Amino acid sequence: MGNILKPIKNKDQQLSELAQQVAALDSSPLYKIRIENNYKPVFGEGNPDANIMFIGEAPGAQEAETGRPFVGRAGKHLDSLLRSIDLQRDDVYITNIIKDRPPDNRNPRVQEIEIYSPFLREQIAIIQPKIIATLGRFAMEFIFTLFQLPLNGKKIGEIHGTALHTFSELGETTIFPLYHPAAVFYNRKLEAALKTDFVILKKLAWSAGYL
Repeated sequence: MGNILKPIKNKDQQLSELAQQVAALDSSPLYKIRIENNYKPVFGEGNPDANIMFIGEAPGAQEAETGRPFVGRAGKHLDSLLRSIDLQRDDVYITNIIKDRPPDNRNPRVQEIEIYSPFLREQIAIIQPKIIATLGRFAMEFIFTLFQLPLNGKKIGEIHGTALHTFSELGETTIFPLYHPAAVFYNRKLEAALKTDFVILKKLAWSAGYL
């Protein structure tokens, strides 16, 4: 008999299978914390064909309780920013680098990044977003490293709202650093900058035919 061709899986199927792998990731040091606290893994959600992908750092308590990214106070602010440029969650894809909540909202550790980052990489490969909008310093630095982009010591305050075009094995992508939506809760002066950056993001996506 000849070789039987396997059916090509669509993006929803691929993401679903990847999410199941995250759910069963008992090798992660955060898995035990998830089980002990009756948390859920937070894989990501949105349009699998989205041209714009938002990437944050890690889920917080409300996210771990619901299994959904950005549903707490920062998430509501993100929703508001999306609406300000005529977008909804269903128009984009939202995820984090880390798929389980670190205790006390601490920064992810190197081992945790090594365990979870391949899943994010695969999400990017499946969705193939045209624009990756990073939310906060941590996500920005990680994505710059992933795409081998030089930061040259620059901080998020220097490059937020700036589009950086890159070609890699993950495809042609534009990286667009943003302040984290929660940053304005601690520094109200960032509110105007974040709103302006979302307007720039809309213009960038619209001019490229992504909206």
